[in-house]
Amino acid sequence: MRNDPFSRPPQGSQRRGLFGNIRWWVLLLAAGYAVFYWFSNRTVDPYTGEKVMIDSSLDARQETALGLQAYQQILSQERPMDPNAPIARDVRDIAQRLIAKVDVVETALAQEHGVQPAHFARDFQWEVNVIPSDQANAFCLPGGKMAVYTGLVPVARTRDAMAVVMGHEIAHALLRHGAQRMAQQKLTQIGQVAGAASGMDAQQQQMMMSAMGYGYLLPYARSHETQADEVGLMLAAAACFDPREAVPLWQRMGQASGGQSPPEFSSTHPNPGTRIQNLQALMPKALEYRQKFCEQAK
Repeated sequence: MRNDPFSRPPQGSQRRGLFGNIRWWVLLLAAGYAVFYWFSNRTVDPYTGEKVMIDSSLDARQETALGLQAYQQILSQERPMDPNAPIARDVRDIAQRLIAKVDVVETALAQEHGVQPAHFARDFQWEVNVIPSDQANAFCLPGGKMAVYTGLVPVARTRDAMAVVMGHEIAHALLRHGAQRMAQQKLTQIGQVAGAASGMDAQQQQMMMSAMGYGYLLPYARSHETQADEVGLMLAAAACFDPREAVPLWQRMGQASGGQSPPEFSSTHPNPGTRIQNLQALMPKALEYRQKFCEQAK
């Protein structure tokens, strides 16, 4: 039977066509906003010379307040050790030596990249506590609030290795990685909202987020770890610690985890072998920083 060229298409197919157009418009608008957000919140990091994304509405005071809030919550749940305990005094001394070199290391790295130092950390209210725990871990939050878990002590073994770990954690705060992750999360939320509003089903949304994770989020997190390794190593070297302790330290860290690390592409951290290779490549520069900025080495 001949089709009538003037007949109207079935109502259902018309709705599907309209819905398909709306879906694409939602995705295009979301993509446009994401691109606008990306380019309008870019700033140059003085430690790396790279352009990074930090929400321009988040100022230093807000970031510090968020760090303090998180720190107080942690300490309310995990009671810190007596500050007069030998381990606490030792950790505090290491922290003070590292903090004293923040300005000179930032200035030196900024000069390498041809940018001006921001000295963002000059307003930090530094504080360090030791928390009794089996965790071989440490952290430094925005604003300079730090903690070292006692489980790290037998893995670090030496003050030099402890300084490498603490320098790495301090570097995360100096590089404003927390603020960068917040901006990254906002982009992720834009994608999630766009996926839901465009009519994607749960499986399609999951596939989209998985692709974003492997293609963007996880490499982004690994780059943060690599940056913190470099800046932390320079801090430790400038503060007169031996940066060469970094390699055996990370070998021991790998052993402490049982050698069971996920494949690098699916992890937020570099593979231990990759990390050690990067540190070995940085060693000449770290030893140069030690010679240049460590008064004891002169």
